[in-house]
Parts: sequence; C-alpha cells; structure tokens
Amino acid sequence: MCVAREPIMARPLLKIHRYFHRKPIRFFSFILLYLTAGSLVFLHSGFSSDTSTTGASGSGRDPLISEGGGGTGAGSSTSDALGLLGRVFKETRRTPRRFGPPWMKENGAQDAPEWAGRGVDHTSSWSHGAKGRTTKEMDDGRAKYIGCYVDDTQKRALRGVSFLDYKKMTVFRCQDNCAERGYLYAGLEFGAECYCGHKIQAPNVSESECNMECKGEKSNICGGPNRLSIYRLELSQESARRYGSAIFKGCFKRPDNVTLALPASAVIKNMSVDKCVDMCTEKEFSLAALAGEKCHCGFPTSLFTLHEHEDEELCLQRCAGEDFESCGNNDFFVVYQTQVQDNRCMDRRFLPTRSKHLVALASFPGAGNTWARHLIELATGYYTGSYYFDGSLYNKGFKGERDHWRSGRTICIKTHESGKKEIEDFDASILMIRNPYKALMAEFNRKYGGHIGFASQAHWRGKEWPEFVKNYAPWWASHTLDWLKYGKKVQVVHFEDLKRELFSELKGMVIFLDLEVSEDRLLCVEGQKDGNFKRSGLRKLEYDPYTPEMRATIDRLIKTVDTALRKRNLSGVPEEYRPR
Repeated sequence: MCVAREPIMARPLLKIHRYFHRKPIRFFSFILLYLTAGSLVFLHSGFSSDTSTTGASGSGRDPLISEGGGGTGAGSSTSDALGLLGRVFKETRRTPRRFGPPWMKENGAQDAPEWAGRGVDHTSSWSHGAKGRTTKEMDDGRAKYIGCYVDDTQKRALRGVSFLDYKKMTVFRCQDNCAERGYLYAGLEFGAECYCGHKIQAPNVSESECNMECKGEKSNICGGPNRLSIYRLELSQESARRYGSAIFKGCFKRPDNVTLALPASAVIKNMSVDKCVDMCTEKEFSLAALAGEKCHCGFPTSLFTLHEHEDEELCLQRCAGEDFESCGNNDFFVVYQTQVQDNRCMDRRFLPTRSKHLVALASFPGAGNTWARHLIELATGYYTGSYYFDGSLYNKGFKGERDHWRSGRTICIKTHESGKKEIEDFDASILMIRNPYKALMAEFNRKYGGHIGFASQAHWRGKEWPEFVKNYAPWWASHTLDWLKYGKKVQVVHFEDLKRELFSELKGMVIFLDLEVSEDRLLCVEGQKDGNFKRSGLRKLEYDPYTPEMRATIDRLIKTVDTALRKRNLSGVPEEYRPR
C-alpha cells in the first residue's frame, strides 16, 4: 500500500501555517508587517512628491544646491543623485554661502559681527522689479513693499535685530517683530530669515532675484539667496517711539544734580544712540541719556522723573557717529529706555495677614483689567486675585490666580460679574471703564485669539462679530450701571486716563487700596507698564467693523453711562469717545 506524500512545495506553506497558528506570534507578526508596509508607502510618497515638485518648477535640481558646474553624463547623474539626497535632508543642510547670525549657531559663544565702516544709505531707492506686484502686495495698510535688495553676510543691508524660522516664517511675522521693536524696515531673506533696520544700506536689484517662497506661507515671496524682500512699516505711534531694542522717551532738561540723578557717565568717541544704549545696558541701567559726546546712565527717580518733556527741537544736535540721529547737548538730553529691567518694582508677595476687606477690580471684559492688575501688583508689591481661574495668567506670573477669591491674601480681586448679589459681596471696588468701541474689539480678539492674540478675518467678516456686538454692547452699559448702583464704595478709573496719566491715576488707586505710596515704585512701573499683555501695534483691521446701526446703538449706551456718572458727581466718559 502506497502512502501519499505531501508535495514538496506544500511543506513550506504548511510550516508557515503552523507558525501563524500560534496566536501571540501571529499577532506581533501581523503588526510588524503592517508597520513595514506603511513605512514603504510613506517613503514612496515622499520621493514622489519631491520629484513632482522639482519637475513642476522646470528644473530637476534641488534649489538648495549651489550651482557650481553643469554638464552631462556622469556630471548630470551626480547632480541628480545629490539633488535626491538633498531633498531627503533638506531640513538639516544649508547652501555653503549662507550663514545665519552667529548667536543662532550651536556653540552660541560667538558675538554678533561688527559691521566694518558705514554703508551707503539706499533707503530712498525703489526697485523697478516691484512693478510686477499687485497694489495689495505693495501696500496693505501695515507695510509698503519697497523691492528686492542685495544682502551681504559681512555687511548687512538692514543692521538691526534679526531672527530665523526655517519652518514657520511669514511676511507678517517678520513685519510684526520689526514693528514691535520700532524699526522702519523689515526684510525677508532665503525664505526663512528676518532682518530689521532703520535704513537700507545696499542697492536694489531685479525682482526676479527674490524668488524664494516663505517657509510658513507658500503664497508669498521671502527674498532669495543673499537677497532681501524689503517692506517699509507703517508703525503705530507707540512703536514709532522705539529705536531697535531701546524705547525713545523724549527730550529732557539736564537735571540739577546730574551726578546723583544719573550716576554713570562716559565720553564716547563718534557717539551714536547704539553706543550709549549699549554702554548703559552693559552697566545694567534702564536709562541712557545722550548729551552730545557724553553718555549718562541711571534710573528714573524724583531727581529725574521724565515727566517734564521739552520740545524735541532743543535736542536736535547731530550725532558724531550717525548723521541721521540726534544726540542732544549739554543742556538738553535725549533719553532712551534700555532693555535692562528696573527691579525696584518687581518683588511681589501675598498679604502678610489675611484681610476681611474685599476690594473688587471690576470691569467689562476687554476694558484692561489684566493690564490694571499688572500695574497694581508692580505699584503695591502685592498679588491680585481673581473671581475666576485662568491657568495662562497664572503661568505668566499672576500667582494670586489660584487662590480662592475670598482667601483674603490678595490686594484686590478681578471680576467681570454684574448684578446685585455678586456686587454686594465686595466691600469696595475700583471700576474700570473703557471706550466700548475699543473694549468690544479687544474682547472679541481675546475670545478668538487669546490674551494678546487676534481674531481672524473670517471671524470679523462672519456671523460671529454681529452676534457678539448684539449681545455684549448692552452688557457694557449694564455692567457700569450695576456697579454704580449696588457698589458700596466705588472709585471709577477710565482706561484712557490711566493710559495717558499713568503716574497720577495709579497713585490714586494705591491710595484707595489704603497703602503707602512709593514714588520710586511708581516711576519704576512707568518703565515696565506694558508687561506681557499688550497686543502688537502693527496688525489692524483694514475696515471699520461697526455698521451704522451698531454705532447708533452703542452711542445711545455711552450717553446713558455718561449721564449716570454725572448724576453721582463723577467725571463723565472721556471726551474722545463721548457722542457729539
């Protein structure tokens, strides 16, 4: 009797079947096969997309590989191989002639380069290549496109601050950063580099040489290799008072005792704003005062308060080291605030003993409550509390945010509440009132963009904004009316007055909180007033979001609040937004 034998080819299949029959091994094997197949598909799609991209551009070569020699045959195949390799590692390799700022390198030990000599001012030049851009691209209300310019790593066209972002750089981000520091020009290079400056010190070139897309915005051009796409910024009034990292404070008369008022000084050859600011920064002073060839450093004190401004024409004496800068003279000083932090008002703590007297810091949302908390904490040295809990504010230094609002450990408590019951829980209140047109927009930005962010154009133009105004505008009025009606002891502070007369208004708030006033602390607060809670002055809507119907409603509400304030012998709403 013959026994049938298994076919030879069936034996391997049988072994495989028995192998996968073991459940744990079979499970992990399938997982391994699945991951391997997924990896292969991912790699294939990556190479395919890179190949299609280079093909669409009209050249099969990777743009990051510098053009050294063309050729055919072996040279061509080598170039193609390098292009493929370059695409795989394009995030880690740079073209040989590109050098980022030294402080961005891994060792981090080198200083920024010293620019040799003074370059030619090309600020007034205009790129003929700009003709190809649309009017919207050239002037969008925030910045005006100037043109494409040469940039040299040894002698920059824009010589202010700079930063890189090889993943998310956009035109607006660069403009916003330069505007926030008070620079007149913003330039983008190599798709990912941003440079700021007060004047352009390089010639313009053909627009075709600025041909690299922005890393974070493919629809816009961000310069090219050693080429800058430059914009002239339309600065807000506050940003325009900056000079790079320093803030222009104004022209002031020489203090009576300059040695006591400004304890550090030196004569500087070829004086410039940068040289004096750098010296005072190095000596860790917050003020730099230029007096011709002499530089004085110090802090704002009762001897030099910076409250009595002089006509800036009295300080118009050209700096020896920079033709377009003013360096003051022996009698009238040009004063700048450096980036050195004045620590006289930075210490904060909880109240040493718990207080049963609860003081509200009440406001409609968007009326500057967070900013007022910042000022009060610096001026008093005590933390403020909150009726709510906001983790983002706690992380930014408002340590009283986590305390229960009745804890008694904070100097005052933020609240947006209105209504009889909630108001009567407090023994006294500082009531912040702000122009409703500004407050509504600020709260809308906060709601859709965070504490210092912005709502998108889609939100402004969509149904969200009309619905928001419909619901929130009446609340702006009822909030104030409720606090005036039910509040036990109310001090009204207008946001606009606090911004304009910070020293005197903040002094009044400290006295209301029954604390001793420290003039040096208040002067310190003036130098630290913005904190981290101020939105950029560059971004602005290109149209008025308020319809005539909205304005008619809001104006009626303003008149109602104004009347209520005057009936209580308080100053009415500020003239600047009172309806005529």
